[in-house]
Amino acid sequence: MSYDFLLASWGTLGNLSPMLTAARRLHRHGHHVRVMADPAMRSEVEAAGFAFVTWRRAPTGTAADPVDVSDIQDFLRRALFDPAALYAADIRDEIDRLPTDAVLVLDTLFGAALGAEASGVPFALLSPHVSLRPLPGVPPITSALSQPRTAEERAEVDAANVSQAETINAFLPDFNRVRADLGLPALADMFDLFDRANRLLLATSQAFDFQADTLPDNLTYIGPLLDVPSWSRSLQAEAWRAPWSGRSGRPRALIACSTGAQGQRDMFQRIIDAMETVEIDAIATAGPNLDIADLRAPKNVHLVRGAPHDLVMKDVSVVISQGGHGTTTRSLLNGLPQLILPMGRDQAANAARVAARGAGLQLPAAASAADIAAAVNRLIGEPQFRMAAGLIGEAMKADIDRSSLVDEMEAIAALGRAARQQPNKLPLRKSA
Repeated sequence: MSYDFLLASWGTLGNLSPMLTAARRLHRHGHHVRVMADPAMRSEVEAAGFAFVTWRRAPTGTAADPVDVSDIQDFLRRALFDPAALYAADIRDEIDRLPTDAVLVLDTLFGAALGAEASGVPFALLSPHVSLRPLPGVPPITSALSQPRTAEERAEVDAANVSQAETINAFLPDFNRVRADLGLPALADMFDLFDRANRLLLATSQAFDFQADTLPDNLTYIGPLLDVPSWSRSLQAEAWRAPWSGRSGRPRALIACSTGAQGQRDMFQRIIDAMETVEIDAIATAGPNLDIADLRAPKNVHLVRGAPHDLVMKDVSVVISQGGHGTTTRSLLNGLPQLILPMGRDQAANAARVAARGAGLQLPAAASAADIAAAVNRLIGEPQFRMAAGLIGEAMKADIDRSSLVDEMEAIAALGRAARQQPNKLPLRKSA
């Protein structure tokens, strides 16, 4: 049976790419998919072959996904909670416009989840990273803490989770007013919203993640969603020519700047500078938010705006990045050790997991060029890092092969289709 799915994304290409991977998998199984995203993502969505829907009332661009997130309370207020009713209205309008059996919503789009819930349409929350929802025994996504091993470490993790809950629950009264306006019951805790979803889908691997004491009934690991974006496929369509000589015999590195704007220019330059003192050949991809004309590179670093990372990773020994989930996961799938310098979002959580698994090292974003060079020398000189990365990568490949994404979405869509055929009945919020 063919179902109608609405997928809702937010912000940058880093968030959209996993959604488009999900869209392709659903489409391959004969389902109809349309994607709601930032106007800047239109070309990427349409190049993937899907109908594009823009946010109409909700904020877009940097108003939705600001560069400066140093004040987390201000960021949460402006990006997620103040516009919650606007996101909800846009989702409801789109559900009214065209038949919709189920909605797949990025986990940070709390307002969009409200729109689906208020419309009585089953919905799943997609986490294209480690869990945004707190899990017992696991550090919060904004934390650089590792898996607790002692009572003291467990107390530190528990305190970090309490602190995160206090931060986000500061917005609960206003959020509950929006829920009341939509005819929805109040929540006792902001993260109770995740229990209202029919499914919580974690697009990562348990082999990579920390182990929780228990998992919610509606949570499923579906493995990474890592199809190559259309802009990157266009790069691959061109002949990839490595910028280094095959006769050099030196190790090679990929320096990958985040696709999101995080004010990372100075750090990126520092990483490039560090390579001058390392016996290595490197390619540095600046991404869409840095001007390569504003950067300088030593002779052993080839600086470009973009390159096909999947192909480059076949030809390098180490990856240096900010630690976004996509780059981190691709590196592990290619068995590559990593140096991560996190700047925000989920990057510190990814760095903590890579370091805990012995698959790489992490440094603060303000690390000196000397410290960066020393870490890279360790990663290319000590084989245990590559061995650990390879083991995790093989487990991730198995998780991708057995992903239950389509089965999970079809199961909740069946509820939505049944409810549409019986208009007086709302679908259940959960199903077995």
